Amino acid sequence: MVRVLFVCLGNICRSPMAEFLLKHLAKERGCDDQLIIDSAATSREEIGNPVHSGTVKKLAEQHISCAGKRAIHITQCDWESYDYLLGMETSNLNNMTRILREADTKKIHRLLDFTEHPRDIADPWFTGNFEVTYHDIMEGCLAFLDDLEAKGLIQYKRKVQK
Repeated sequence: MVRVLFVCLGNICRSPMAEFLLKHLAKERGCDDQLIIDSAATSREEIGNPVHSGTVKKLAEQHISCAGKRAIHITQCDWESYDYLLGMETSNLNNMTRILREADTKKIHRLLDFTEHPRDIADPWFTGNFEVTYHDIMEGCLAFLDDLEAKGLIQYKRKVQK
């Protein structure tokens, strides 16, 4: 079982989008039983708040629900609970390292570090562009799943057209 925690600033836009998109993609590929997927925030500002309407709308366009998700804060216990802590941008990684008080950062990555074009994912709370965020997260999730499969950590049971 591979345990994945997506992390962004508030846990209302990018990280829940990544959480529910990866769950959807894993189900399509028949490997959802091999993954535990969640998301959290590095900031406490949005704790308890629902997913941003822009993320809800973008996921709904793809017939993906994130109903019931509320923002939670990353905790020191998450270091032991997850195999991968995937931030959306470099500042998330810096904040995770500070919060987790962990010098060994082998579990911490940016989501797009698994792609051919590593980069930060812009925060749509500031940009308003949930479309670009969705495409970046899709690219990252697909690359991440392929990386897990290539390492033998998961096995696709179904082939899906890309």
